[in-house]
Amino acid sequence: MRLHFVPVLVLALVLGAAARTLETSSSPRRLLLISFDGFRWNYDQDVETPNLDQLVLDGVKAPYITPPMLTMTSPSHFTTITGRWVEDHEVVHNMMFNSTTNQKLPHKQAMLRSEWWDNGVLPLWITAQNQGLKTGSFYFPGGSVNYSGQSLHRSVPQEARRPNDNETEWQQNIETVLGWFSKENFNLVTLYFNEPDNVGHRVGPDTPRRKEIVRQIDRIVGFLRDAIARHGLADDLDVVITSDHGMTTVKKRPAVEEIVLNKYLNLLKLASFEILDYGGFGIVTPRPGKEQEVFDKLSLVPNVTVYKTRDMPESFHLGKSERLPPIVVIADLGFNLNSRFIVYVNKGDHGFHNWEMDMKTIFRAFGPSFKKNFVSEPFDSVHIYPLMCKLLGIQPAPHNGSLAVTEDMLNSGGSCRLSVAVLLVGLLFALL
Repeated sequence: MRLHFVPVLVLALVLGAAARTLETSSSPRRLLLISFDGFRWNYDQDVETPNLDQLVLDGVKAPYITPPMLTMTSPSHFTTITGRWVEDHEVVHNMMFNSTTNQKLPHKQAMLRSEWWDNGVLPLWITAQNQGLKTGSFYFPGGSVNYSGQSLHRSVPQEARRPNDNETEWQQNIETVLGWFSKENFNLVTLYFNEPDNVGHRVGPDTPRRKEIVRQIDRIVGFLRDAIARHGLADDLDVVITSDHGMTTVKKRPAVEEIVLNKYLNLLKLASFEILDYGGFGIVTPRPGKEQEVFDKLSLVPNVTVYKTRDMPESFHLGKSERLPPIVVIADLGFNLNSRFIVYVNKGDHGFHNWEMDMKTIFRAFGPSFKKNFVSEPFDSVHIYPLMCKLLGIQPAPHNGSLAVTEDMLNSGGSCRLSVAVLLVGLLFALL
């Protein structure tokens, strides 16, 4: 009797371990996507950032990632959450506009208008919900509108005129979204912070204040790690941290002549619609029969490149857009477009070509699905979408990304542990 007792006891222990392994491997997939708006790829290289540095050891990092053209908040975030190029998802500006009626709505008002976002491309939230998962958004662009009449399980829209850099409020927001996971069984939550973009615009990216806000972001990453542990989520929550674009210093100094487009053409006479006082990216609808004249005159403006929308380089993934006007103007790095008067006040900006290093941004990820101390090759942000679908265990909607770009970041420890447990059980049965 005693001779049989030991293997039976061992068998029971191994079966229990295998059951726990199986239970862990089949637990609900949970993913937190965090965006720090305007976090340039090298912002952590001139500031002490112990918590971001620890993420490199505890997870994965890309040296930088390339946002889509356009390097603006709404277009770039929607590429991340849909895996589609801007010409496909058609969120082609921060401002909501109609070039026929001349309607223009500012960024934060456009955030709440479904007709600007709902263009037939489903974001990850809705795709996940249609496959039985529970999703939420806290301030994330595109998260507070309806898609084909369907909204997220929960969304908190960003309030206008609310302070962007209140660290206590940041901590409260993290506690809120982690509570959605730990208390209400959410599977996917997206969380957005408006810094360091706000500081980069206001005082410029190469300033002590920008370094100070990066230190604050580093502290909030440390707070996040501690809060994940307190909420009991360390074993099943994956976290992806990224951004939408970088930031560059605007060359406002006496030696640099400001770009004023009306010096080169009569905008009132030649254009019926324009958005030209919005950083380094501008759009123009010429009056009937005036397209070539507008194009030729804008081509004479120094420090800009003018494109006919349909003739833009294929690599921009903008030329097929039905929403963009016929003429697109992109300023050289560090210059801003002024239409008739010099009204621009920002010290830093984005919206420039995405090949510029100042427009590149960050990527960090950690959690049970990710390898540790792994540095990937740089990649385009469009590839984050299939990675997130893999983490959530769902079938992606049609997209322009590729899982092959990011799958080396993922480990396979859970399946290996399960295989070993099953093998041990088999061996013990054979011995008995």
